[in-house]
Amino acid sequence: MWFHELTDTIAATVPPVAFFLFLAAIIIAPSYFRSRDRARLQETLRTAYEKGQPVPPELITALQTPAAATAVPTAERDLRRAVVLIAVGLGLVGLGYGLWYGLMTVSDVAAYITGGVVAGTGAIPGLIGLAYLILWLTKRATPRA
Repeated sequence: MWFHELTDTIAATVPPVAFFLFLAAIIIAPSYFRSRDRARLQETLRTAYEKGQPVPPELITALQTPAAATAVPTAERDLRRAVVLIAVGLGLVGLGYGLWYGLMTVSDVAAYITGGVVAGTGAIPGLIGLAYLILWLTKRATPRA
């Protein structure tokens, strides 16, 4: 009896904790890798300066400007984001359908609620991806200067 209570507690605790750990990793990992690359670039510049080698001004300006300011949004980037977000949305819709279909043997109410929530959540990244696709189409249609 106590074993079933323990497994129920673990089963109820692990998914939310895993979700928030995954979310934190998605948010923290890019900034960590960006700062690590920036530190390597600074170390390279410091070594070059100590050896008396000339430092290109482009590298100095790259260190002085934030990475977000140098990244110019392009039509290709919008297309890539659109494809990825639409794929994530469709994946969540497929997962919701799979949960709905898999839980039908257990409980109809649980199947409708769980499948519907997961599939509905897939609409969020899917519609954001659709917006990026529209942005890509409008940027592609405008002539470049």
